[in-house]
Parts: sequence; C-alpha cells; structure tokens
Amino acid sequence: MSGGGARRVRVARIAVTTVLPAELALALCLVAGVRPSGWALAGAEALVLAVLLLEAWVLRSLYAAARARGADRRSARRAAVRQVVPRAIRRLTLNELRAAASLGRWALRSKHGVCPGDLAAGYTGPQTVMLYGLLFVSVIETVGLAVLIPWPTIHRVALVLDLYGVLLVLALHAACVTRPHVVRPDGSLRIRYGALFDLAVPPDAVASVRVDRRYPEGRLVTLSDDGVLDLIVGSQTSVTLELNRPLPFTRPLGARGEARTIRFHADDPRALVDALRQPA
Repeated sequence: MSGGGARRVRVARIAVTTVLPAELALALCLVAGVRPSGWALAGAEALVLAVLLLEAWVLRSLYAAARARGADRRSARRAAVRQVVPRAIRRLTLNELRAAASLGRWALRSKHGVCPGDLAAGYTGPQTVMLYGLLFVSVIETVGLAVLIPWPTIHRVALVLDLYGVLLVLALHAACVTRPHVVRPDGSLRIRYGALFDLAVPPDAVASVRVDRRYPEGRLVTLSDDGVLDLIVGSQTSVTLELNRPLPFTRPLGARGEARTIRFHADDPRALVDALRQPA
C-alpha cells in the first residue's frame, strides 16, 4: 500500500472510531429513556453521515486496489472492510442487523436456535415494562415534534431520528424475545441476550447450577477479577452456574474473556435449573 493509501486508511479508522462513542451514547440514552435535544441528535447524525461518505470513498479505493492485484470480488470486499472498519464497529453493525432481522421472526412467533425437545427459557420479564414505556414515550415525542417543529428540514431530521429510535427499541426487544436461553436434551446450555451475547456451555463443563437471585450493579456484561461473569437483565440475575473449567466468551463489541462462574437471568429459573440437572 502506498503512503497516501495508508494515510487514507488511518484517517478513516480514526474517524469511524471517534464517531462510535457518540453512537453508543445515543443508543444508551434511548435505552435508558433519556432523550437528547433535537440539535444534538441532528449534529451527531450529520457527523455520522460525513464519516460514512469518507468510509465509502476509502473502501472503494481499497477494493479497486485489491481487484487490480487479482483478488476476486468477495475477497476484495472483505479485505477492504477489515483494513478500514475496526472490529468493534463490525460487531456493532452485525448486532444491529441481527436485531432488525429479529423483528420478522418476532412477527412470525418463531424462536432462533430452538429445536424440538429443547427448553426455551425467556429472560425479558425485568425489562419489558421499561422498554414498552420507552417505546410509548418515543411515539408520543414523534407525534409532538411533528406538530411543533415548523421548519421542514429539521422536522424531517427529527422524524427520521425518532423513527430510528422506535425501531431500535423494538428490535432490541424482538431480539431478546426470539433468542431465549436454550437447554438441550443432552444437558448443554446456550446463554444469550438478544443479538448481543451468545455463549454455548457444554454439559461436561457444568459443575453445579442453582436458583440464586441477585441484584448486581454494572453493565449488561460484567466480568470480575475472579472470573465471575454477570449477564444482567433489568438489574438482576436469577441463576448461578458454576463451571469446572474456564469458558471463553465474546463481549458484544468483540472483546474476549474467560468465565469460571456465570450468573444470568431467566424468567422461570427453577424450570431451567431442573432441566440442566436432569438431561434426557
């Protein structure tokens, strides 16, 4: 790669990495029920648009260079994306696409990764009321801003942002509903949180499991220094799973970790624990 090409890649990576915290902050505000001002949202989205245009220009250049070296189209696309887009952003985009796809699965009342004979254990109870409340507030705000904002351009921007917020909340809930925890007949367990977290626990890794309701503080995925992984839903967990060996897991944005104990939530923890203790 030439010096100019390397500089373009560095600029693109810095730009997209700088915008990521702003996008995450907006998403966290939406999930927490805090609505930033319209000007802040419009400015953030304008910055995102500028970065996307820069990304498209650099990606096109890298793709053309890879094709000139003889790479096929698929390999050239992958190489260009890996050079420009950091892993965290690739993971975030993939998670959003999976969550959006869950809307269709939710409408069809189907579950992802659940086979006949499996126990599907839901975990959305503690957060359902909060998410529906946030959805109601978002819809009311959308209607209110449509009436109050007199400037057409700002009105369109606010409308798009509010509709995106509504879609984001619905997709988050749909992903959690359609991707439950799964206990298979052989005693294996799949622990999930929507499209953000997915950990397979083989039956020979389970030392013990029990109902254990706790109210920890922290983010969705919290790992302590002694290897205790908390997957927190609605500020609580209800099942504690002790492992006989550390298991690797992947955080929502791609970082790796190892857990020796896993605490997570299930709406019916007793049924999940009994199913794990008594495999077919």
